[in-house]
Amino acid sequence: MIYFFVKRLVDIVASVLIAILLFPIWIIIPILQKLESEGPVFYTQERMGKNGKIFYLVKFRSMVKDADAFWFKDTPEREKARKAGWKMTLDEDPRITKIGKILRQTSIDEFPQLWNIFKGDMSLVGPRPVREEEVKDAIKRYGPKIERLISESLKVKPGLTGPWQVSGRNEISWDQRVAIDADYAKRKSLLYDVYIILKTPFAMISKW
Repeated sequence: MIYFFVKRLVDIVASVLIAILLFPIWIIIPILQKLESEGPVFYTQERMGKNGKIFYLVKFRSMVKDADAFWFKDTPEREKARKAGWKMTLDEDPRITKIGKILRQTSIDEFPQLWNIFKGDMSLVGPRPVREEEVKDAIKRYGPKIERLISESLKVKPGLTGPWQVSGRNEISWDQRVAIDADYAKRKSLLYDVYIILKTPFAMISKW
């Protein structure tokens, strides 16, 4: 299909060009991270890609070392995050470092996903890359309707940016986000991709 061919070509060219343009970022962020806290420069986590295929998403580390242990401890904070659709605000999340908060607010933490795009795990524009645990819990909470929406959204590759990011991001609920992603997957529109890309910079600075 011409849509997927053009989309993949754009992904390859754009990921390389953007990575080159962002060269100073690859130097400055690791220095700031090391000055503030211990831990690796990059953080990887399993996410669901096209057709549910698992891949390792790459980000700049924005949390303290071993922060993933939070999700495996039976604590009130974890239960609160689960009930909120696996979301915590930046101010209430104890795992996030000071530099990490800035990276999250500006979405700079997501820049290393250019590698995922170049590899073909992701696309420049697409649905939000979700975790298996999120999906399983959502199906339990919302039932068959949400399962159909999830299946639809997984028919395309997840994106570095997407309709969820330019439509309110953390202000919208989990079921609303997946409905937006499912709608995106159905459209298969290059013009809609361009629209989302043009809106993304404004979404990145909206927290400032």
